[in-house]
Amino acid sequence: MKNLLKIFSVLLVSVFITMPSYAIKIGLYTNVQSVRVSASDEAQMIDVKTNKQVCVIRKMLMYEVTPVGDDKMIVRSNWGQCTINTNNVVLKPLDENACVFTKDKWYRGILRIENRNNTLTVINDLCLENYLQGVVASEMPASWNLEAIKAQTIAARTYAVANMGKHSKEGFDLVDTQMDQVYDGVAAETESTNEAVIETQSVIMIHNNKPISAMYSASAGGQTTSALESFGNDIPYLQAVPSYDDNVPKVGHGVGMTQHGANNLAKMGNNAYQILTHFYNNIQFARLNPVFYK
Repeated sequence: MKNLLKIFSVLLVSVFITMPSYAIKIGLYTNVQSVRVSASDEAQMIDVKTNKQVCVIRKMLMYEVTPVGDDKMIVRSNWGQCTINTNNVVLKPLDENACVFTKDKWYRGILRIENRNNTLTVINDLCLENYLQGVVASEMPASWNLEAIKAQTIAARTYAVANMGKHSKEGFDLVDTQMDQVYDGVAAETESTNEAVIETQSVIMIHNNKPISAMYSASAGGQTTSALESFGNDIPYLQAVPSYDDNVPKVGHGVGMTQHGANNLAKMGNNAYQILTHFYNNIQFARLNPVFYK
């Protein structure tokens, strides 16, 4: 992970490696019998194994995908149906700015649909920064202080990078719920939360040159809890500190940054970096390799 970073503090040290264009995979469905998908512009279903088109997806037309055995899928729409002789396809719009649809939500990037043991797994594969646009507004109110939203953005980005591959056995990195981070796609995006993503692009928190476990919760009721007290594991940067959220009952585990505390600190004039260094001890800030964001 060290090779992904360049130190972001008083001095900048650059290290570069090649990263994929689509940088993170989010599990939207696992073990389901059918899924409904669409695209905001004309799209293709492409066989992952052969890289050949197996189905054309018409603009704004709804399709239902169901598994057949372990190695095929059926795609149905009002225009008819076709059988796809593969267990792994990508739904990719021809226009890279178009969105894809499933789970009653629109998402940036592409969809991967896999037939695993006669059930479907659906994955949203997209750029890390686009993922954050759908996370930050889902995790923190857009009306809150911009510095608090920027702190939330850096924490969410750090969490994502530190937990890449967490669900690798299932074919993706993170899920779209509170088990990891709430991710509601394009509909969640707002002007202020997208601004926070842009203004902090690529910035994460590190300790000993590794992304930290950037745990956060809604509130701690006045004092955060150390990782040792909560989980029995003494982590240097997750110590008990004043949470500045005495006005809010404790909600969540109370370890690391609290969202209400971050907003209160921002109202007191603290910027995002001051907020984060309060909640996470002995950390530095780093930038991910720009190639990560192509």
